[in-house]
Amino acid sequence: MKNIIGVSKTKKKHHVAIIGGGFTGIAAAYELASKGIRVTVLEKEKEIGGLSSGFLLNGTPLEKFYHFWFTGDRHILNLAQELDIRDKITGSRGRTGIYYDGNIYRFSSPLDLLKFTPLNFLDRVKLGVQVLKSHVINSWEELDPVTIKEWFSRIGGDEIYRVVWSPLLEGKFGKFAPEISAAWLWNKFERRGKSRNGGGVEKYFYYEGGFPAFLDEVAAKIKKYGGEIRTGSPVISIEVEDGEVSSVRTQNDLIKTDAVIMTAALPIIANIVEPHVRSEYVESLRRIKFLANICLILELEKNLSDIFWLNINDPGYNFVGVIEHTNFISPEIYGGRHIVYLTKYLDETDRFYKMEDIEIKEIFISDLKKIFKDLRDEMILNSYVFRSRYAQPVAVRNYSKMIPSIRTPIKGLYISTMAQIYPEDRGTNSPVRDGRKVAREVISDLINGNKTSPLL
Repeated sequence: MKNIIGVSKTKKKHHVAIIGGGFTGIAAAYELASKGIRVTVLEKEKEIGGLSSGFLLNGTPLEKFYHFWFTGDRHILNLAQELDIRDKITGSRGRTGIYYDGNIYRFSSPLDLLKFTPLNFLDRVKLGVQVLKSHVINSWEELDPVTIKEWFSRIGGDEIYRVVWSPLLEGKFGKFAPEISAAWLWNKFERRGKSRNGGGVEKYFYYEGGFPAFLDEVAAKIKKYGGEIRTGSPVISIEVEDGEVSSVRTQNDLIKTDAVIMTAALPIIANIVEPHVRSEYVESLRRIKFLANICLILELEKNLSDIFWLNINDPGYNFVGVIEHTNFISPEIYGGRHIVYLTKYLDETDRFYKMEDIEIKEIFISDLKKIFKDLRDEMILNSYVFRSRYAQPVAVRNYSKMIPSIRTPIKGLYISTMAQIYPEDRGTNSPVRDGRKVAREVISDLINGNKTSPLL
């Protein structure tokens, strides 16, 4: 008798619990459910999506934290094709820029680079050459132990690092900035390079109705296949019998499982597995540091500029980027209102992270007026503040040696998180790829009766 995927030889239908309803967890659930595996997604928040979750702005879904797709994000685009919703994906040009020494400079094309006068002509050429050379690097692993500063020092690019990269790294990674791996930046060059057309113009993609609407489509398919998604269901603990995960305990009930996929942040996973594994393993999960993020979203009556993504390279500002969402997506979608994100990365112990929303708004808007001097209070129609505790893994040198395996010391327990996609950075494409990948590993193990871990 043939063995049907998801059904054992004893006719028992396997059950997999997934902790976390972000893109990784939802992608894993889709893969499992489509193959006949019973799946239950447990998400602590009231909605799925994680960093891609949204809210309704005048009746239209909008991400709490800015998102878009690059041209080379084939895994998410292929999933849209499978769901027959690729026609809802639109592409548009997205201009980028740098704010430096009180001036805004375009930074979208090779010609823009040549016009970037804060660097002398030779350094502009060096930067262009460095970017071009990065595209022919055969293995990013050679850059893993090298810091970004060291990478640019090799070409005599100390001034390039000081003007272009140091302010951005300090704004994003704070005290960790000097140790960030060059492999992380290399991947940025790769992704952006693939989103340029023959003329060097960058093109990005967005889903009609926003990323929350895309997730709703995937969730609907999961439910159609018999899967279950429970929101507002924080996981308290897991149960382990004879070294094998047997169930997941939430605030409301105990869920029996044959396997568990954990997609939450590594520190959360460490807390859950700590009672069941050696301290060395827990410490390895906690070794990777995370930064928090604050996003202020503004509704404006008009746009600030024609730039989609403006990096802030001047010191003294409380945000590292100004993202004018409606310079990429038509403001007509939002009733003619212009949407701007202001983003700040910081340690969760930073006093700024604990400020009241009204204080954050006042500080951010005050800084924004210094850059865009025509901005007046009456132009700001509404504002929203969102926080994320685990927004950015800190990719220091030799980060690849810190990444945990998807298999854990507990049989039947797997982890797949944004901290494991290095050298790639946060986004939705890699989580879809890795969520489906871990799901296929689980299916193979369930069918073959192999849930042992190489860590044991």
